[in-house]
Amino acid sequence: MRVKLSDDTYEYIKQQVVDMFQEYDIRCVPISAFEIASKLNIPLIPYSALSADKRDASMKISSDGYSRTDENGILWVIYYNDSSDIQYGRKNNTIMHEIGHYYLGHLGNDEDIEEAEAKFFAKYALAPPPLVHQFVPESPVNIQDHFDITFEAACYALNYYKKWLSANEDYLEYEVKLLSLFKIESA
Repeated sequence: MRVKLSDDTYEYIKQQVVDMFQEYDIRCVPISAFEIASKLNIPLIPYSALSADKRDASMKISSDGYSRTDENGILWVIYYNDSSDIQYGRKNNTIMHEIGHYYLGHLGNDEDIEEAEAKFFAKYALAPPPLVHQFVPESPVNIQDHFDITFEAACYALNYYKKWLSANEDYLEYEVKLLSLFKIESA
C-alpha cells in the first residue's frame, strides 16, 4: 500500500535531513549513508558477516536490509545485504532508508507511515533537488553518475526535481542552509 504523507510531513523530513547534514558535517556529493551511519555511531552489519542461519533469517526479513535495536534494546544496528550482485547505490539507499527510521525516531507504531517517511528521507537525502539543480541534469543517467544512485532512483530524483523546479520560485530557508553546507551560493 502506497501511503501519501502530508505536505507538512514532507517539509519536516526535508528539514530533518538538512539538520542531520549540518550536525554531522556532511558536505560532499555523492552523499554516503555509510559515512553518516559511522558519524551517528550506528553499526553496519553486512549479511556476509552473519552465520548462515542468521543470514537466512535476515533475508526473510528483507532481501535489502533492516534495522533494529541490539539485544539489549540500547544500540540501533543496521543489517544490510552486501552481496556483490547488488549495486552500491542500492546498498547506500537501503542504509539511508534505515538511517531515516533511526533519525525520525520510528518505533514501529505505524509501519506503513514509517516506511513512507523513511523512503522519502532516503530519496531526499541522496539527491536533494536543490543540489540536483546546481548541475542542470540532462538525464537520469547524469543524475545517477553525479549522485552515485541507481538508475531507478535517478529517474525518481529527476521527476521529483522537475516537480520541485515547477513549484519553487525562491529557495526555502532549509534549502539555503543545504546549499551553504555544500558551498553553493543560492540564486
